[in-house]
Amino acid sequence: MTATVIEPKIYTAEEYLALEVESETRNEYRNGEIVPMTGGTPAHNEIIGNLIFILKAALKGKPYSIFVTDQRLSIPERNIYAYPDAMIVPRPIELQPGRKDTVINPILIAEVLSDSTKAYDRDEKFAAYRTIATFGEYLLIDQSRLHVEQYVKQSANQWLFTEYNGQEAISLATVAVEINLADLYENVEF
Repeated sequence: MTATVIEPKIYTAEEYLALEVESETRNEYRNGEIVPMTGGTPAHNEIIGNLIFILKAALKGKPYSIFVTDQRLSIPERNIYAYPDAMIVPRPIELQPGRKDTVINPILIAEVLSDSTKAYDRDEKFAAYRTIATFGEYLLIDQSRLHVEQYVKQSANQWLFTEYNGQEAISLATVAVEINLADLYENVEF
């Protein structure tokens, strides 16, 4: 007896977008494949809530929009649609041509790492994000320990890596905001 291999269905971006508008759950699109997004943990949600609160307070009255989790991002060079955990987008917001629900011009993206996504977030997803011309800063926030990785674009193919492990403060490069790690991890139990 031979095992039957079932090939995953390949979708066009147009098919994905039509399905996603009607979907009750979020799904990423990765070059033809639709990938369901998993739900977050309490620690994940606390961290994202804290980050958004810090950013909203610091950037109030400034020409930026801050998006969380449900905002779709188009990465045309890699044929990917993603839902970053958090994004800062300068105003006016640039949308994918013909769409009212998909941004294309983030300057900062933050992802909260989980065991199931951390390898993808650090490698393939970061590589895809780097193809976005406006993208200049990436935060990878660990939800299982006090640890943040910051990548800041220096030039076309050069990124500066800084690691935070203690009670330090992160100075964002794309916007004038300082984030104390204690505030970012407030109410998070490890």
